[in-house]
Amino acid sequence: MDSFINIVHYYIPYFSKIKLFLVFFLLLIFFPISSLACSVLYYVDKETGEIYIANHEDYWYDTKAYIQIEPRSSKELARLWYGWDDFAQGGINEDGLFFDGAVTPKQNLSFIHNKPKGNLGDDILANCRNVKEALIYLEKRNIALDNAHIMFGDKNGEAVVVEWVEGKRRLLFIENNRLIMTNFLLSHPEKGNYPCPRYASIESRLQKLSALAHPIKLLDVGNTLGQAAQTPQKDKNNRIGGTLYSTFIRLSTMEFFLVSKLDNSKITKLYLENEFLKKKSQKIRLYQ
Repeated sequence: MDSFINIVHYYIPYFSKIKLFLVFFLLLIFFPISSLACSVLYYVDKETGEIYIANHEDYWYDTKAYIQIEPRSSKELARLWYGWDDFAQGGINEDGLFFDGAVTPKQNLSFIHNKPKGNLGDDILANCRNVKEALIYLEKRNIALDNAHIMFGDKNGEAVVVEWVEGKRRLLFIENNRLIMTNFLLSHPEKGNYPCPRYASIESRLQKLSALAHPIKLLDVGNTLGQAAQTPQKDKNNRIGGTLYSTFIRLSTMEFFLVSKLDNSKITKLYLENEFLKKKSQKIRLYQ
C-alpha cells in the first residue's frame, strides 16, 4: 500500500540564498503552447566531474501528477519516478540510473517490434543499474517507440538518447560533456519539430557556463533550461497548459528537487539515499 503524502511548502535556505531561480522565471521566452513538449539535459562538469540533470515536463495544468518512490526488494532496485496515471515520465534509481522521455513526430516503423506494456520506465529503473543495462533491457525485449525517444544517463558519466526511425534503433551518445533532448529526432531532425527554439536556447546558455566566476552549481545548470520553460497559457478551449513541473538532480549527492508549475514557493526537495532506505512505497502529490 502506498503512503500518501500531502506536500507542504518548502522554503529552502539553499534556494533563498541564490537568486538564480528568480532569474529562471524572469527570463522565460513565450513560446507557442505545446501540451506535449519536454526539455531534458544531462550535464557533466569537466572541472569537477559532477553530474547534473534538469528537465521541464510541459503538459496540461489539470493533470494530477505525483512522485512515486518504490523501496528496494530482493529482486528490484529502489527508485523514484514522476508522472501520472501509473506511468513514469522520468525517474532515477538507487544506483544513479536516470531516464526521461519526450514525444517526437510519429514514425512508421518498418520492423517487427514490441510496443511497451505497463509502466516501462518503472520496469527499467527496477531492473537496470546503468546505461548499458538499460539498452540491453530494451534490446532483449525488442521494444521500440514510434512517437517518442528516451534519454538514459548514469553516475559514470554515460548518457544516450535512444530513437527508432527508418527501420533502425539510433543511439545518440553524450558529446562534449552534455546531452540535450527536446521533441525532434536528433538522428533525423528533418522529420519534424525542428528547428527547436527550446533546444537552441539550452545549447546557447550552456556555452556560458564555463565563463562563470564561481564553480558550477546545480542551479547554474538548471537555469540553462530557464528559457525553455513554457509559461501557462490557455488553448482555444480555455484549458491551461505549460511547464507542469521541473526536476533537478545532483547525481553525486543524490539530491532531487521538483518545482511545480514554475512556482518558487512550491519546491519539493528529497535526499534520495534516505528515501531509498525506507521500507514502504510512497506517493507524493504535487501542488495543484
